[in-house]
Parts: sequence; C-alpha cells; structure tokens
Amino acid sequence: MPAAHTADGPLWTSDACGQDWPCPAVRATPTDAARRATLIPEFSRITRRAIRDLRGQPGGPDPVAIVRRFFWFLPLTDEEARAVALRLR
Repeated sequence: MPAAHTADGPLWTSDACGQDWPCPAVRATPTDAARRATLIPEFSRITRRAIRDLRGQPGGPDPVAIVRRFFWFLPLTDEEARAVALRLR
C-alpha cells in the first residue's frame, strides 16, 4: 500500500489525494490470495472504525456500503457485506 495514501477518521479520505479511502492508488495495489490474507485482519480493524465514524455523517454511507468500500478486494454480495457490518459494529 503506498505510504502517502493513508487515511484516518472521521472522514476517511486519502492524505495524499483527498479522495475517499481506499483511494484508486490503494486499490491499484495487487491483491492476490496471499495479500488478501494479510489485508483481511488489518482492514477489519480499519473498517470497524470507519463504520463508527462514517455512518453518523450527514449524507454518509450506510454500513453495508462502508464494508464494500473497504473490502473492495473481496467479491461480497450485499447480504454478505451486511453480515460483516453487523459483526464489526
């Protein structure tokens, strides 16, 4: 993951480009099976914080959209993303 494209709450935008994080630069990082295995625990912690920060924002995304955004590298259905969101709340 490019070091300059980091983010933190409460807005979760890239420090480098200002786009919603994970931004296109982060999403361009290869996500083969080995990389996904390391990303899942890390992004679970990040997504939990993002759900808390973003769901209360006016016009902000719902928890399902947040899960799909932060786990872009997994082919989650809405139902699966909803289940993940409920576990991460």
